[in-house]
Amino acid sequence: MDADDAVDARGAVSAVDTVDVVCLGESMVTFLPSRPGRLADVPSFVRTIGGAESNVACALAAAGHRATWVSRVGADGFGDHLIAAVAAYGVDTSAVQRDPVRPTGIYFRTATDRATETHEVLYYRSGSAASAMSPENVPYEDLARGRVLHLSGITAALSPHCLALMRALTARRPGRPLVSFDVNHRPGLWRDDPSVLLDLARGADLVFVGEDEAEEAWGLCGAQAVREALPEPDVLVVKRGARGATVHARSPEAGRGAGPDPDRPPGRSPDEGDTVTHVPAPRVDVVAPVGAGDAFAAGFLSATLRGLGDKARLRHGHLTAAATLTVPGDLGTPPPVVLADRLAALEDDAWERLHLGPGWTAAAQATEEVRTS
Repeated sequence: MDADDAVDARGAVSAVDTVDVVCLGESMVTFLPSRPGRLADVPSFVRTIGGAESNVACALAAAGHRATWVSRVGADGFGDHLIAAVAAYGVDTSAVQRDPVRPTGIYFRTATDRATETHEVLYYRSGSAASAMSPENVPYEDLARGRVLHLSGITAALSPHCLALMRALTARRPGRPLVSFDVNHRPGLWRDDPSVLLDLARGADLVFVGEDEAEEAWGLCGAQAVREALPEPDVLVVKRGARGATVHARSPEAGRGAGPDPDRPPGRSPDEGDTVTHVPAPRVDVVAPVGAGDAFAAGFLSATLRGLGDKARLRHGHLTAAATLTVPGDLGTPPPVVLADRLAALEDDAWERLHLGPGWTAAAQATEEVRTS
């Protein structure tokens, strides 16, 4: 496939444009603790970066795609650092605006797993430069120049201006890019009714949502229930953590030969026109879970840009997520394309035996040390 050809949500060629993916959203300077413990007790922190949409852009750029990040940062040293750090992955940051009044957002978190009661996160993003994004100050031309426009529900929670921008971008209009939307429900940020996220998802072409967040935000249990509430997107991906992921795709040709959806009762057909594909996740020795959802989206989008089928897209999502799960920070090094393709093509029994640990993406380990037992 020519790198200048656009794609639809099923991976088909549709038009011509200039970049592969444009990602819109806030990134922050992240401070990771030098050792485990309460934030009150940690003596020092290591500076890094974090942000769902820039994570996706960085992972796609590291995988060889042309990715652009669009946002606003302060005219301060943290803004300088964010732009430089994202650009170092090969991401185009030329559309990032500098706000002369509002600061760059920052946050601190503990080293413990965010799923535990001892995990702490402190955000300093209220009134940040990115929270001022709106339909008036983010040129649509910067967003529509990609084959895919990737958005996140986090942006909608930042301010009324950001919510207005998200509503405008998820409104269906002729000639728009493929709109990818990761629900990314964050209860600590969301002040309004999270059903707004369901409305935004309905306007997207490709939607990612975690099974747990769909239940927490919308009271929906299982992939089939989510699909019934979200019939509009061509592709719906429901992530189940260590249990894998399910995709509902409207294309009748996508995902042939894959396993059944474990949520669908026997004898019940999927929604009319849908092909339903479930792929289990490989076993992973988790170092830190932060950023795994963003990495999964990047892997799935990378495979979509390459025109791969649903089973392969889910497996590439799992593999890219595993690259992040096995490192301490928000961003892992994606596996080399040759290695990822080889693993994604494994027979089902070999895939289910796959076991990935820290360092598995290193080139020296590409052929000999990835375990399938």
